[in-house]
Amino acid sequence: MKTKSELPNCPVATTVQLIGSKWKLLILRNLMARPWRFNELRRDLDGISQKVLTDSLRSMEEDGLITRTVYPEVPPRVEYALSELGESMRPIIKSMESFGLDYQSLAER
Repeated sequence: MKTKSELPNCPVATTVQLIGSKWKLLILRNLMARPWRFNELRRDLDGISQKVLTDSLRSMEEDGLITRTVYPEVPPRVEYALSELGESMRPIIKSMESFGLDYQSLAER
């Protein structure tokens, strides 16, 4: 998690810094439904590279938005899920979904 001195003064800018990329938002959208494994996310997020997915997941874990659980199996199984902090973003993502649906319906007219 970032320290206060590493964050912008503006709370909106802080949120944008944490989830402002296209891929982070789509990862959060997926994790709202259930925990996902790395390759499941990569297959579902059409166009994301392995490097960008890896970097995004690491960044979101460092920021406390998601958890990474490694299960002691052979081969190892790793799952990503929303943390408690990530869960608190649910209303933001839902509002974005509602706006997108409204906008799509306007575009149909």
